[in-house]
Amino acid sequence: MSGSSSVTALKGIGAKTAALFEKLNIKTLEDLVHDYPRTYERFDLPVSVGQLAEGRTQAVLVQLIGNVSVTRVKNLQIVNASGRDVSGTLRLSWFNMPYLKNALKPGSVYVFRGRVSRTRSGLTMEQPLMYTPENYESLQGRLRPVYSLTKGLTSKTISQAVARALEQMPDRKDPLPDWIRKEYQLAEENFAVRQIHFPDDENQLRLARRRLVFDEFFFFILQVRQLREHREKKANPFSLTGSRYVEQVLSRLPYALTGAQKRTLEEVFHDMEGEGLMNRLIQGDVGSGKTIIAFLALLKVAEHGCQGAVMAPTEVLAQQHYESFTALIRENDLPVRVELLTGSMTAKEKRLACQRIRDHEADIIVGTHALIQEGVDYHRLALVVTDEQHRFGVRQRQTLAGKGAQGEGQQEPHALVMSATPIPRTLAIILYGDLDISVIDEVPASRLPIKNCVVGPDRLESVYQFVRRQVDIGHQAYVICPMVEESEAVEGENVTDYIQTVRHYLPAAVVVACLHGKMKAKEKNQLMEDFAAGKIQVLVSTTVVEVGINVPNATVMVIENAERFGLAQLHQLRGRVGRGKAQSYCIFINRSDSQNSQKRLEILNHSNDGFYIASEDLKLRGPGDFFGVRQSGVMEFEIGDIFTDANVLKDASAAAKTLACKDPGLEQPEHEGIRRYLERNTESDYQNISL
Repeated sequence: MSGSSSVTALKGIGAKTAALFEKLNIKTLEDLVHDYPRTYERFDLPVSVGQLAEGRTQAVLVQLIGNVSVTRVKNLQIVNASGRDVSGTLRLSWFNMPYLKNALKPGSVYVFRGRVSRTRSGLTMEQPLMYTPENYESLQGRLRPVYSLTKGLTSKTISQAVARALEQMPDRKDPLPDWIRKEYQLAEENFAVRQIHFPDDENQLRLARRRLVFDEFFFFILQVRQLREHREKKANPFSLTGSRYVEQVLSRLPYALTGAQKRTLEEVFHDMEGEGLMNRLIQGDVGSGKTIIAFLALLKVAEHGCQGAVMAPTEVLAQQHYESFTALIRENDLPVRVELLTGSMTAKEKRLACQRIRDHEADIIVGTHALIQEGVDYHRLALVVTDEQHRFGVRQRQTLAGKGAQGEGQQEPHALVMSATPIPRTLAIILYGDLDISVIDEVPASRLPIKNCVVGPDRLESVYQFVRRQVDIGHQAYVICPMVEESEAVEGENVTDYIQTVRHYLPAAVVVACLHGKMKAKEKNQLMEDFAAGKIQVLVSTTVVEVGINVPNATVMVIENAERFGLAQLHQLRGRVGRGKAQSYCIFINRSDSQNSQKRLEILNHSNDGFYIASEDLKLRGPGDFFGVRQSGVMEFEIGDIFTDANVLKDASAAAKTLACKDPGLEQPEHEGIRRYLERNTESDYQNISL
């Protein structure tokens, strides 16, 4: 059975289950075995009742006492029991599992494993799994994979399917040559794939993960280098010297550009007027003034009779760019036309917008992914800008650039990408290998620094009293949770339940809404628009608000389970506030008793400098950190994390550099596997890595 075989080739997977797998982008056996676990369940030693910690998933060894009862609440049948050891008593509850009444024998000793909460009845475990002491002992020390799911699929179903696929698929030849594996002490690929799913122990898991992370970084770096080589061969076909429009706007701005902004603008204009095509990244903290640089570059292009396009990650941000660009052009009385193109527009609106773009009745086009769809044709497209670059794949960026090269007489445009993601320069040079980098490392003096605070969960009432005071004076607040809904395997607050906590602490008159990534795009956009318009006062959300919304009236950011996020991502989230004239605040709620967590969060507490924070995050990461904090939202690789795996990233970069010297054309027999791997994945995952 080959890796290209459909998942339906596995016993027990029919068309219905295959359709569920397809929702996770799993169609073939190859897709299945490379759908890596997102975390692992550990079967640790059972603790006593007295050692149970509220909010954590733990195992406890107790003797059942008293009678087991079944009560009805509306449509629910609830089984209630109690367990005891010398240190205390634990209440146990199960929903719609009435058969357990006969299975639970008072006087018997069991191990129960589940999430611990505190109710009026005291410590409680709801829906705990039940084991005999002997059965649980056999599981101790094991790591059980936990996968990303969709409704109708369980982690157990995926795990069983992966096990069958690994049994039935033949081993494949390792694409990496011996010299790379020996030089960087990498495990064999087939071993790594098996161990990442079903690790014998933590050491084997580390070896497996290191190999797969190396592969992901290595092949990505090779493809980015190919992109750079392609760009370096392209001559600049546009004549874009000088700009009266830019000079006029600069002279009328109500503020002066910072030194870093002036330096970056000079670098951008030098590229646009040079011999080759520009391919530049502007890296700068939230609020450092990247957007005005992009606008001035677009204005320069429009003045010379060409078009420029800006791709934003959300419709709300695209709309905000459109409005701010239009206002600046109107204030300066410039003959430049701006067009908006987004996915939520009606078919007629899109058709008319596309016609205006095609006929060059629009000079600057602002939009979302709609800019790269079929039927969107440009006329003399000379500059493409992608905002919040880490939200777009390399392929999407190239597709937009390629739009300029379509049709007779068209030329490939200059490319400018912007990112507020703070990444240490040593890593940025590797990851943005096809881009020249400009860093805006100053924030305008008029911007008030955000005031920060790290608190424990015992201060929740005080936190929401503060939020209430801010709402009372007309401001708004964000509340961020790490998860959409409760998970057995991962500790942390979720927006689905936490919104009730927020409502409990705030008056009924305060409008509180919930936002998360599983919502439909239209619903998400509407919620963000309502929040931006002030119709919602407190927005409880996952990290989907990390980019794509600008609400100057929002002055408070509360981040639950702050210990579960990477520092760079926390800094990104914090950047949602502090955008107006009022003082803003960020409150980090730390639910961990770990000294390391407190140490990490104190860095944020005392600094608003994203690049300093990113470098400190890099120093604090250890080899075992992949069990804990992952920098989601920052360079979204499938398994690698640029902070936790910074050393692997540097090794992969060194290997790619040596390979380029040894065999630039990949013609030697020992590099055939690399060449085939690149050919096979040219239109695949590596082009879609989010930078």
